[in-house]
Amino acid sequence: MKRNRIVVAVLIFFLSDLAAFAQTPAENIILITLDGMRWQEVFTGADSALIKNKEYVDDVVGLRARFWHDQSEIRREKLMPFFWSTLAKEGVLFGNRTYDNNVNCSNNMWFSYPGYNEILSGFADDQRIKSNDKFNNPNETVLEFLNKQAKYKGKVAAFGSWDVFPFIINEERSGVPVNAGFKPATQTRLSPREVFLNELQVEIPSPWGGVRLDAFTHHYALEYMKKYKPKVVYIAYGETDDFAHNGKYDAYLKSAYQTDQFIKAVWEWVQSEPQYRNKTAIVITTDHGRGTIPADEWRSHGTKIKGADQIWIAAIGAGVKAQGEVKVAGQLYQNQVAATAAGLLGLTFTQDGKAGKPLELSK
Repeated sequence: MKRNRIVVAVLIFFLSDLAAFAQTPAENIILITLDGMRWQEVFTGADSALIKNKEYVDDVVGLRARFWHDQSEIRREKLMPFFWSTLAKEGVLFGNRTYDNNVNCSNNMWFSYPGYNEILSGFADDQRIKSNDKFNNPNETVLEFLNKQAKYKGKVAAFGSWDVFPFIINEERSGVPVNAGFKPATQTRLSPREVFLNELQVEIPSPWGGVRLDAFTHHYALEYMKKYKPKVVYIAYGETDDFAHNGKYDAYLKSAYQTDQFIKAVWEWVQSEPQYRNKTAIVITTDHGRGTIPADEWRSHGTKIKGADQIWIAAIGAGVKAQGEVKVAGQLYQNQVAATAAGLLGLTFTQDGKAGKPLELSK
């Protein structure tokens, strides 16, 4: 009996220690976005109406063997195993509309630049941000805000597959270095891997004019983190949106799976490094949703596409209590991401009252 009491006491101490860790502000933040990744696939896996449609899938039998199961809980784990084996246990996921747990854009555009502006600056700016044109964002992003703080000055960096990100982040004004589009690594003393990536990026053509393959974005980011140990990093993966626009559901699913593995690699590296282990929070979201009915609207988004404002948010790490998939009805917005990222670092980002309120991740 005495032994049982000791075991219980140790367990209580362990759990209280974990709870205290969840309340501790993070020392580092990594913000990750998957362009145009639907909440439907995140929470229910491959779409039954699309995975067997030969208009969108080259190898129906092969794709179904890889990603299909009658139970949505198993389908989603096949598609995004890190999300559902690790993040769902140690972090939190918002946006499963099956439970009326809703996350929406507050901007009325429902496409990329307005979405990324809202994610990064904390508010919708439909009057000025209403195209995907390459113009410098007039709004201060949370990355620029953090780069102004003494603790984070010069320790903020961004990586993106889309060549518009230097403008969205306003690299010129913010001072935040942005490796995006087809830009090579340009720092001094390049690592052998960065040299190889620079060569390979030129030799492997992208299917799109303004978006490189996500593997380059991922490995440039990881190499930079290994060398410079930044405290704030933004990684913007883009393939899911472009494959969807191309009507390639098989490539869309395979890219979603690979991006899940990229995020796993970032998390495992973070947890292997003393500077980052148990001191880093990762926040993950998307810039917009996609259509569902009729089926072909999965390829599209924008104001005219019903459901294209429906998104999701996930988080894991320091300052994030393990809640798993939230099944309680509620309403969150994209404009809360920026303040949440700053809040996890113990800072307040309000944009003079314009930014959405931070999510309560530690409760």
